Amino acid sequence: MPKRKDLNSILIIGSGPIVIGQACEFDYSGSQSLRSLREDGIETILINSNPATIMTDPSMADHVYLLPLTTKSIIQILKEHPQIDAVLPTMGGQTALNLCIEADDKGIWKDFDVKLIGVDIDAINVTEDREQFRELMIKIGVPMAPQATATSFLKGKEIAQEFGFPLVIRSSYTLGGAGASIVYDPEDFDELLSRGLEASPIHEVMIDKAMMGWKEYELELLRDKNDNVVIICSIENMDPMGIHTGDSITVAPAMTLSDKTYQKMRDMAIHMMRSIGDFEGGCNVQFAVSPDEKEDIIAIEINPRVSRSSALASKATGYPIAKVATKLAIGYSLDELENGITKSTSALFEPTLDYVIVKIPRWNFDKFEGSDRTLGLQMKAVGEVMGIGRSFQEALHKATQSLEIKRNGLGADGKGYTDYNQIIDKLTNASWDRVFAIYDAIAMGIPLSKIYDITKIDMWYLKQYEELFHLEKEISTYSIDTIERDLLLEAKQKGYGDRQIAHMLKCLESEVYTKREELKVQRVFKLVDTCAAEFKAKTPYYYSTFENEIETAEGEITIANESIVSDKKKIIVLGSGPNRIGQGIEFDYCCVHGVLAAAECGYETIMINCNPETVSTDFDTADKLYFEPVFWEHIYDIIRHEKPEGVIVQLGGQTALKLAEKLTSYGIKIIGTSFEALDIAEDRGRFSSMLKDNNIPYPEFGIAETADEALELADQLDFPILVRPSYVLGGQGMKIVINKEELIKHVVDLLGRMPNNKLLLDHYLDGAIEAEADAICDADGNVYIIGIMEHIEPCGIHSGDSNATLPAFNLGEFVMQQIKDHTHTIARELKTVGLINIQFAIKDDVVYIIEANPRASRTVPFIAKAYKEPYVNYAAKVMLGHNKVTDFDFNPQLEGFAIKQPVFSFNKFPNVNKKLGPEMKSTGESILFIDSLKDDDFYNLYSRRKMYLSK
Repeated sequence: MPKRKDLNSILIIGSGPIVIGQACEFDYSGSQSLRSLREDGIETILINSNPATIMTDPSMADHVYLLPLTTKSIIQILKEHPQIDAVLPTMGGQTALNLCIEADDKGIWKDFDVKLIGVDIDAINVTEDREQFRELMIKIGVPMAPQATATSFLKGKEIAQEFGFPLVIRSSYTLGGAGASIVYDPEDFDELLSRGLEASPIHEVMIDKAMMGWKEYELELLRDKNDNVVIICSIENMDPMGIHTGDSITVAPAMTLSDKTYQKMRDMAIHMMRSIGDFEGGCNVQFAVSPDEKEDIIAIEINPRVSRSSALASKATGYPIAKVATKLAIGYSLDELENGITKSTSALFEPTLDYVIVKIPRWNFDKFEGSDRTLGLQMKAVGEVMGIGRSFQEALHKATQSLEIKRNGLGADGKGYTDYNQIIDKLTNASWDRVFAIYDAIAMGIPLSKIYDITKIDMWYLKQYEELFHLEKEISTYSIDTIERDLLLEAKQKGYGDRQIAHMLKCLESEVYTKREELKVQRVFKLVDTCAAEFKAKTPYYYSTFENEIETAEGEITIANESIVSDKKKIIVLGSGPNRIGQGIEFDYCCVHGVLAAAECGYETIMINCNPETVSTDFDTADKLYFEPVFWEHIYDIIRHEKPEGVIVQLGGQTALKLAEKLTSYGIKIIGTSFEALDIAEDRGRFSSMLKDNNIPYPEFGIAETADEALELADQLDFPILVRPSYVLGGQGMKIVINKEELIKHVVDLLGRMPNNKLLLDHYLDGAIEAEADAICDADGNVYIIGIMEHIEPCGIHSGDSNATLPAFNLGEFVMQQIKDHTHTIARELKTVGLINIQFAIKDDVVYIIEANPRASRTVPFIAKAYKEPYVNYAAKVMLGHNKVTDFDFNPQLEGFAIKQPVFSFNKFPNVNKKLGPEMKSTGESILFIDSLKDDDFYNLYSRRKMYLSK
């Protein structure tokens, strides 16, 4: 039975700005869902306030409303589109579900005769209300941890007295574990109970007996109207219970579960999904399993929507969960849909993995000074990476290499911990780098039994670590000349990078590469095919591994490489790696548009990225996807294999940009602005000299490489002084200092964290207005400014943390002309080809240059959405030399003003100083349209503009 005839127009609710606990995995799900509906000729109306995402691109839906996610906005849309038949709220995370419930409570869906599809309100209520959920599980015979609900402080105290410690407190109707905590000590209970009750919108908490040390699993399910249920993926948390799944290292498929227990868990999950309500769509179920032979199972929770794990499961299996869930919501059954990868089998099948997936979260604790860095029930990660390998060890190494935290993988880089007490502390109080500390513990000789007693990480994983360490020890007894092929192949098969092997052999990375070539230890590419090659896959989605040579029937010696190279002209786009503060989803937006523009210019497009949450790593965004670390060794092998015309680096943020020098030195063409120009802009000294030559004002500055040099400069520059390291992102390490003592402390700290960095010290222009311009420039020096934004906060607060208006609201004509002139001059002087972002400080009607970034910036998607223009598409075509700036008919449309409003996740770090300064702290942004400056929202922002400035 195909889709329902009564659904012709559907409203989708997005997830709003990115916060910790709800990030771009919902942009990915929402984008897939919109495409899925349009395939069926259904009109799509989208509400989402996030300007940085692909989801809110005008090409994604028939009508996009960049409005606040409120019932007022919902009513406005339903009045404008009386044809809307249904609402699909399951693609927008907790934000969309909560808004959907609120609209239902207010009778809005009933008033406008709008059906709810993909889930039902009863299912949401029964899963979110901890007490209802518990009662239902007892009724259907699914075991749970001893627990009780408290809706008051007094009731909470009574429960604690009854259960004893340790206890788990979980808030109802929250996301990312907000308000949740583990209480070991009765003295902490009162404060944590109050916090939990406050975090819940209905002021309700569930108090559980803590199942510490139990193993944690997740299953991703889909169900259709005929009650067919498929389990798409089993995910095992390497970390035991007590750490939020978003902060856990997770592995797919499950590694340490007996088949008997897995079958029991499957049956339970299906039983739970069927019992919570009659709906069609996706579902995520979490379980805990006792770490003994009995393998007792208890249910933790169920989410009747696509979840953070759905994006991971989709990328892990190649099964497009959100796309299929959407089809089910509009009436299809699983057997009527095709498998998007094989194109020859139906969606009513369970994927089989002949590889291993490891996901590692990416944290940004350095942005939250004074934050509690131990991991617990409240999620703290801002992003994640995924590694695909033939073994757990290979996938683990690839994931650690993807993190971009200056580590080359596990061990063998000279950066491990060597202090016994520090290692024990990191194991005991689960730390963000515990994945590395386990290796260091083994290297120190701490017995596996002790590591297990402390961490309760399954012994199977610890033995995998131990094997890696023994291999490192063995390799270290050889030199580059004496190492044998089998040992080198084993190291590569277990994921060790050339840099690590070079560290073990005490030689250069390039020498290891040459040795590999010589011994024919070469990377091969395999398909992610959902069905372990039982059926032929049609979708080019690859990961790399190392295999031994095989002899064919014809006697030919070969290595099976599944990535077939075409004879078309190719372009590689480098992605931006894991999300972090300062480099988020806006670069995914740019990469996707870069890929689409290159395809329009007739190129075969190749995407390299390792972030499972994004649209850029969807298997049908580019012609070919390599799900690999954005790490030199992997990229170089892909380039040698594919032989592209060139590589686009300026759309993937600082991650891609950092590889420009290496690409240039290896003779690989960079599409767009050259490395030389990128380097001038990054090197504070060279850039300021260029400004000087062109008579462009800039704050007085000097460069220091030691604390002594910084002190000398301070005498010339006058305080306050802004200290900025070179080659950083999101204002990392930037600070305003007001005396010599602060200066010395900060410089010493910075040079300790970033050795050999050139620090730029400039006189901070106190009270200046900050503005920024984004522009497109071509090889002939034609420049078009796509937008000039004025910041509401004063200069000194990072541009990513500032409220910014488009167009500028109170810069006179004289100042605006200076901004335009300087933008044109700098873009041409840097020989920019493509995008450039320039930041200005304005004081006494003089426009000073703060910095220039000849790449896609955080603000480009915002300007594109505000002006309804595909600027990244134009810029990519200019980079490829396909068009000149003068070929485009620019026609920006914006009545009134658009304001970019930063959104923070400080609620995850209750004790952190919330003051803002030159280092970026926001995790996301929303867009606000106002008709005039008399608008109350603008007035409120403007009146508070200096409140948070910290020096």
